[in-house]
Amino acid sequence: MTESLGTPVLAASSSRCAEWWREAVIYQVYPRSFADANGDGMGDLPGIRSRLPYLRDLGVDAVWLSPFYASPQADAGYDVSDYRAVDPMFGTLDDALALIEDAHAHGLRIIFDIVPNHCSDQHEWFQRALREGPGSRMRERFHFRDGKGADGEEPPNNWESVFGGPAWTRTKNPDGTAGQWYLHLFAPEQPDFNWDHPAVRDEFSSVLRFWLDHGVDGFRIDVAHGLVKAAGLPDAGSIEHTRLLEAHFSPSFDQDGVHEIYRAWHHLLNEYDGQRIGVAEAWAPTQQRTANYVRPDELHQAFNFHYLATDWNGDALRHVIDDTLTAMRAVHAPATWVLSNHDVTRHATRFANPPGLGTQIRTAGDRDLGLRRARAATLLMLALPGSAYIYQGEELGLPDVTDLPDEARQDPAYSRAAGQDGFRDGCRVPIPWTVSGSSYGFGAGGSWLPQPNSWAELSVEAQYGQSDSTLEMYRSALGLRRDHPALESADNLRWCDSPPGILVFERSSDEGPAFTCTVNLTGAPVTFIPPGRLLLTSTQVQVTVGQAVLPPDATAWWTTD
Repeated sequence: MTESLGTPVLAASSSRCAEWWREAVIYQVYPRSFADANGDGMGDLPGIRSRLPYLRDLGVDAVWLSPFYASPQADAGYDVSDYRAVDPMFGTLDDALALIEDAHAHGLRIIFDIVPNHCSDQHEWFQRALREGPGSRMRERFHFRDGKGADGEEPPNNWESVFGGPAWTRTKNPDGTAGQWYLHLFAPEQPDFNWDHPAVRDEFSSVLRFWLDHGVDGFRIDVAHGLVKAAGLPDAGSIEHTRLLEAHFSPSFDQDGVHEIYRAWHHLLNEYDGQRIGVAEAWAPTQQRTANYVRPDELHQAFNFHYLATDWNGDALRHVIDDTLTAMRAVHAPATWVLSNHDVTRHATRFANPPGLGTQIRTAGDRDLGLRRARAATLLMLALPGSAYIYQGEELGLPDVTDLPDEARQDPAYSRAAGQDGFRDGCRVPIPWTVSGSSYGFGAGGSWLPQPNSWAELSVEAQYGQSDSTLEMYRSALGLRRDHPALESADNLRWCDSPPGILVFERSSDEGPAFTCTVNLTGAPVTFIPPGRLLLTSTQVQVTVGQAVLPPDATAWWTTD
């Protein structure tokens, strides 16, 4: 039976805003896995510079770089020893400045990662704190505490590291005796800063200014929800209460005190021309708590991890979309959609597996099913109001590499228990550029993580210009998203009546045609009256006069001229 999918049942206000970041598509580059210019098997800044034309032609608005600062690399650069220096494995400071200049010349804004919750245990401050011993002023910049028990042999509280095991490591005093403990919510090599100390706040204001003065357009803030801890560092109610989205209250995350910091950063960013922005990596328990980070006087965007963690289910997706738009509308902020990043299993593999497995999955699943759903999910995400993030390689339909040999893995959580499972390396394998070569064009000297033999057919070279490829679907989608008048408004989505398992929404504009997105999340084709002229599909759609057939796990875009 043919059904009409075009009757609106929920309306939202429409507005057009000048701020570039409200509707921007931002591409995440993981530097060690993007492009290797010097042939040492590790990606670098000159390699990224060489591929900027690709990103420009892809159609993104900005590029976000994961950390490339000086670091011992205990956690892939998220353990920073010097925030103003470039690690030699990635290049030099001159390379970083040239990258900023080249990105702007290509019409791309550039965002750097900043890691303010913790540093490396090789950071000058932490090394001085160890040398100077208990009671020193330098130790006040971190969380040093005496242990519990008769001899201080037990950690100061029961907090668990996100990577597994206790969140505390005991030090040795300068004379070699057992000493105090220090807090690290992640790896032991990543001591947490004490943000109650004014020197910490002053230092990061200086670091932000250093890079802003050199032209960066903003910062993605790592562990933005973790900087402030509950007063007195009380025990958590359970182990889960020191984890990310699992807790409704955590003494170690999402404390209200973080917002004072971001209000100060907001004022700092506003001192610079060009709409510089702050982006929160904030794993908060609800959308409403996430919205606190993007109130008008705080940051500009916050990643939508609730959306990322939602299974391929129509009711669940509609609920999280509504919840997101409602929460963000209340604080006049854009929604910020994301499907993959460097910390989670790629969505082409998540959707290839049964629901309910979370965001880190160890099995490859059904590759064809996963790619089909990933393409459909991408068109759904890019049709929603707000900003969107793309993780490098997802435009190629890359899956996670789930069969990496144990000896190749470098995720610090891999060898630790009861935390993240340590399989993040699977989404960090260097991406393929060409159909041949030892690393498929990544670099002349192989790659730091092994690439599957099947990746030749997924390379940029293999997909470029192929009308049915995932790469060309992304290019087309980003072009339409930029050019269609109805997709320029920040908040203009209204749902339409549709059968179970089918999502249909419309976005309209006073200055041009309406836009409709139809998504079939069921295992069977759906037949309906076309809501307009077909623009783009995630897979082949049959359209005849007065009738369209949308296959299972497919998305189609329509325009009403």
